[in-house]
Amino acid sequence: MNSRDKKVFLWSGPRNISTALMYSFAQRQDTVVVDEPLYAHYLTRSPAKPLHPGADDILSSMEVNGEKVIEGMQKEGKKQVTFFKNMSHHLIGLDWDFMKSGANVILTRDPKDMLMSFSEVIEEPEMSDIGYAIQLELLDYFTSIKLPFVVLDAKKVLKHPEDQLYKLCNFLNIPFDHAMLSWQKGPIPEDGVWAKYWYKNVHLSTGFQPYRQKDITFPERLIPLLKECQPIYEKLLKDAL
Repeated sequence: MNSRDKKVFLWSGPRNISTALMYSFAQRQDTVVVDEPLYAHYLTRSPAKPLHPGADDILSSMEVNGEKVIEGMQKEGKKQVTFFKNMSHHLIGLDWDFMKSGANVILTRDPKDMLMSFSEVIEEPEMSDIGYAIQLELLDYFTSIKLPFVVLDAKKVLKHPEDQLYKLCNFLNIPFDHAMLSWQKGPIPEDGVWAKYWYKNVHLSTGFQPYRQKDITFPERLIPLLKECQPIYEKLLKDAL
């Protein structure tokens, strides 16, 4: 990457700490953040559109052609660093070659925690909705072409935010900035139009919230999906910071 035009591609699943991480990077003076630029593309290629609140607003306010979105992602950024918050399952039908132009970060989360949270909005999720399988494909892709990448585990970030962000910045070859550890309550201008449906907890926060194990009975209907996700999560953890 050009030292004055670093691109960071975050590949997350839903109901993770991806929005908090975007808010963290938004505090840097050298960074501009972009919120899920491929969301509209995903909605045009996925049968999940009826399940996503605000889908019509997303489609009317964003570029729906994923190839054009990727072209835009390749342009020189307005600041030294451009942080693209992406959902891994938004990559339907796209060529991954563009990932070579930036630093790639896979953000994963314990599937038990993720599924509990995601099912509060979409009651019957499928693997194609939550990104674990594609994250494993991304890991294998990066490994096969020897493209450097890093895996972040949400639980470790919440338990040790400064340490994890310091290590992440070291991987990205940018200086760690303590400003990344906190932000003001409320939305930021870079929020997608879907923020009112998904970002309530981040809007109420002023930093990474301490990890707390929820004492809630896991829904039986989600156990088969959990069993699919768990071995993928464990494999991803082997490359985690």
